[in-house]
Amino acid sequence: MKTAAASLCCLIALSAAMNPVRSQAQAAAAGAMEEHVHTPAAPSTSLVLTVDGKATTLSVADLQGMPQTTVTVHNEHTKADESYTGVLLGTLLAKYGLPVDKTTHRKMLRSYLVAEGTDKYWVLYSVTEIEFSEHNGNVIVATSMDGKPLGEDGQLKLVDSEDKKPERWVRNLSAITVKSAE
Repeated sequence: MKTAAASLCCLIALSAAMNPVRSQAQAAAAGAMEEHVHTPAAPSTSLVLTVDGKATTLSVADLQGMPQTTVTVHNEHTKADESYTGVLLGTLLAKYGLPVDKTTHRKMLRSYLVAEGTDKYWVLYSVTEIEFSEHNGNVIVATSMDGKPLGEDGQLKLVDSEDKKPERWVRNLSAITVKSAE
């Protein structure tokens, strides 16, 4: 009987000793999860476009002052059709360092771009996927949806009219960098 009581006391003491450690670990994990869930991304307010190592910062007004294109897409996440208006990404690249012509065709075929949001979410595109002379879809840097500001998606959003799901759309778009695979 003494042995069973001693064993029970040891288990109780061991459990009490481990509870603070487990509670601290659980609190830390819960805090990290809460921080991730409740920390919204800063809204995008400008776009840094980098082509051939040269960075250009464009404001929303700069983008709205360029020729605009409207695309209507089905957003699989919201299960609704949405119309976005903005600048064709191919037009933007042509204006700031990567025009599509005979001298840049090979470079275009061997280049890709990284588009990143303020929340550090990023996606890849081959340059031929965004160049309207090479691809049927339209990839735009949108500044409005259905004629209104983008709201919680920031002031800029990358939208691709050919993607079946919006997985490569970038909310709160803040940077696009063109890179060469060579």
